[in-house]
Amino acid sequence: MKDLLYKILLPIQYLLVFLFIVFEEFIWEGIAKPVAQYLASLGILQRLERLIAGVNRYVILVFFVLIFVAVELAGVTAGVLMVQGMFLPGLMIYALKIPIAAFTFWLFRVSREKLMSFAWFAWAYERLVYWIDRLKATKIYRRSLEIFGEIKIFLKKIKEELKELFFPESTGEGFVTRLKALYRKLKAEIRRNRL
Repeated sequence: MKDLLYKILLPIQYLLVFLFIVFEEFIWEGIAKPVAQYLASLGILQRLERLIAGVNRYVILVFFVLIFVAVELAGVTAGVLMVQGMFLPGLMIYALKIPIAAFTFWLFRVSREKLMSFAWFAWAYERLVYWIDRLKATKIYRRSLEIFGEIKIFLKKIKEELKELFFPESTGEGFVTRLKALYRKLKAEIRRNRL
């Protein structure tokens, strides 16, 4: 019975770990983090940062929790829509969620001291960090990360091969130029056959 339960739970664990890695590697590192960095570089956010420094910690907490809950609900809604076959609306909601999530991370960074002054918030944050660290220490996570790295290398190789095939730099003749030349040849052939 224990072996059967293990065989059932193992693929689920791999799937959950893989989704976490995809979120962390692709969505956070590739999209949300650059958006957060861009937002942080804007002058308006620097003024907002000074404003936040003077705001009561309870106001910051309510604002942060409301934005955080909204972002998470948007993620769940996007997932539900995608599972129901409405991929494009789900993807659009998820794409709209990314800048808001980036703003939420920025808000946490600039108001961390105030947020951590709430004992229950600090406890919840420490538990979250603990479980993420524990997940990253598992054999499944490390193996999934290796597989994900191999997939990234494989996809990059395919991208480079397709780029070389359709946009060869050595000939100086790109895909579009070759496509236009083919179009002109076909057009000339069609005209010749009509006459």
